[in-house]
Amino acid sequence: MTIKIGSRESKLAVAQSELVMDAIRRAHPEVELTLVTMKTTGDKILDRTLEQIGGKGLFVRELDQALRDGRADFTVHSLKDLPMETPEDLPLVAFSKREDPRDCLVLPQGAAGLDPEKPIGCASKRRQLQLRALYPHMDTAPVRGNVLTRLKKLDSGEFSALVLAAAGLKRLGLEGRITRYFAPTELLPAAGQGIMAVQTRKGMDLSCLAGVGDEDAACCALAERAFVRALGGGCTSPVAAFATVEGETLTLTGLYVSEDETIIRRGSRTGAKQDAQALGETLAQALSQGGENHGR
Repeated sequence: MTIKIGSRESKLAVAQSELVMDAIRRAHPEVELTLVTMKTTGDKILDRTLEQIGGKGLFVRELDQALRDGRADFTVHSLKDLPMETPEDLPLVAFSKREDPRDCLVLPQGAAGLDPEKPIGCASKRRQLQLRALYPHMDTAPVRGNVLTRLKKLDSGEFSALVLAAAGLKRLGLEGRITRYFAPTELLPAAGQGIMAVQTRKGMDLSCLAGVGDEDAACCALAERAFVRALGGGCTSPVAAFATVEGETLTLTGLYVSEDETIIRRGSRTGAKQDAQALGETLAQALSQGGENHGR
């Protein structure tokens, strides 16, 4: 039996796919695995922001087509990079144990601190909005490309620092580049940050994924994505959501930002983890309607 795993061709995407493949091999050593890599439209267009070129869907279009035409049996994604709406014929079927969900600050090699003459590079409105409160004296600027491309731009002098997901740096063995971590209370992560998602065609045999999925991560993913989806958010919105699980209890924190960015509300909800989706939807409704910022 041979299973084809589809992945973007970036070093991080391949590293993440190999983590999933290793989990499959441990549970099913008899299965033969093949990695199929491809460059997506989002990887090719680097001179404009995601908002300008059409959003996160540009990172999955080619992978989705590979699933549909049989060139791949499963595809592996960073969950935070997936659109909030999932095609009915291409379900998300497994969510990995969560790596470090935090954002982090990375300085140029050899730098001792931030250079106020250069902007902080970050790829999302979510980060830009929250960084204003943390570094009111600093400008921010968009930065595109994979992690290694962004680090090259940083070290060549284009930016004072970068804000990146800690999970990606750790999976690439680049944890040593991290200058400081931002607690979720400082910089709320993107929905799904640190979680890998496996996608496939509807009706596929999922038995090989028994060692891949993590129940708590799946509940967090469900709550976070439900929150963002209920607010109509996506890659061009500053909306953020982060859930944690303790035992059977899930706590979700969400960030609501009005379209004109004049109203910013942050709040939390706690409940049973099996009610993850409902928690996300009710928190989104409460924050969008101006209700209490914190509650159960």
